[in-house]
Amino acid sequence: MAVLIRSRLKNAVIHESRFAQLARKIMSAAGEVESELSIDLVGDRRMRGLNFRYRQQDRTTDVLAFAMRESEGPFHSSLLGDVVICVPTARRQARAAGHSLDTELAALLVHGVLHLCGYDHERSEKEAKRMQRRERAIFSKVYPSSGRTGDVRRPGTRSR
Repeated sequence: MAVLIRSRLKNAVIHESRFAQLARKIMSAAGEVESELSIDLVGDRRMRGLNFRYRQQDRTTDVLAFAMRESEGPFHSSLLGDVVICVPTARRQARAAGHSLDTELAALLVHGVLHLCGYDHERSEKEAKRMQRRERAIFSKVYPSSGRTGDVRRPGTRSR
């Protein structure tokens, strides 16, 4: 399973090989062992532009997911989709929650991958609970040493 990571950041150091390994673990835990994943690490300005363009929300957000399976066309691709993570937003959220940036990035990646797999917490309360249970299960399986308790995602975070 291939993972492509593209960083558009000047001020952040992300250990891409370790992050790609984590992404492969998440994909495997989500049952996507044959799929490929693209991850884009961006800053607030780029994320705000993407959020406005695709969701008509003129603000930054922590994570966006763009699924290939939802795209129209006659072809089949092994690419599950793209997860875009805003590292400065993730850093602020990690500080506010009292855990590491690595832990926050892992949680956002789990959340984004589940969106690519068809989960959508914005669809209904029942779907939100279903997604939250799956997030917890995957997160604790692939990132057991985080020391993070409770919900993988905090209420009120903006993501898709």
